[in-house]
Amino acid sequence: MKEITVEELKAMQEAGEEFQLIDVREPHEYEEANLGGELIPLGQLPEHVDEVKKDQKVIMQCRSGSRSANAVKYLENNHNFDNLYNLKGGILAYQAMENQ
Repeated sequence: MKEITVEELKAMQEAGEEFQLIDVREPHEYEEANLGGELIPLGQLPEHVDEVKKDQKVIMQCRSGSRSANAVKYLENNHNFDNLYNLKGGILAYQAMENQ
């Protein structure tokens, strides 16, 4: 599985790179804090596969990187995606980087 660090994500955001960011947490978690990604909770992912882009880099993120890793595995194994990246450490790592 391909991963991206929070530092790499931040650099991509600052450079204005084209990518899709998908948050696989639950709505109440998203409301508390988010990175501006599209909310598709992990449990609803099978019904929303068509919303995941295949023509650009897609970064999946969650709280710590575990649920988003499961999302990447699901999409790669069942829907032949090859453009997915898991955000290593999730939003917790991103917040820790921002607070340094």
